[in-house]
Amino acid sequence: MSAVLLLFLLMATPVVAQPGDVSAAIAELEETNACSGCDLSGADLSGRDLAGADLSMANLSGADLTGADLRMARLDGADLSGADLGGADLRSATLVGAALANANLARADISNADFTDATIDEDTLAGAIICYITLPNGQLFLMHQNCP
Repeated sequence: MSAVLLLFLLMATPVVAQPGDVSAAIAELEETNACSGCDLSGADLSGRDLAGADLSMANLSGADLTGADLRMARLDGADLSGADLGGADLRSATLVGAALANANLARADISNADFTDATIDEDTLAGAIICYITLPNGQLFLMHQNCP
């Protein structure tokens, strides 16, 4: 009986990622669709459905997010430097204050995304699908680049 109770308690305990434990962070993200402040550096999240996920303040540097669905995701303050977001769907995502140095956004749909105060350069936006976004300076940028 006590073994069954222990097993039940272990199964009912939510996964909480510890710093540097990428596999636990991925498990937390899969279970709760949130991993605010988690260390997901170098994680393979390619093709995952992360629509609406809360990844604010997460370390996603060097992560593989190719083809991931990040529609309406909260990536405020996230470190996405060196991340591969090629072909990802970031429509209506918020990336306020996010770091995107050397990130790949080729073929990523960033329409309606908010990049207010984000660290991003023109090269990072090369090849992205941009219908309109909020620029780091807070201005709405209307551009029809690769729009469907």
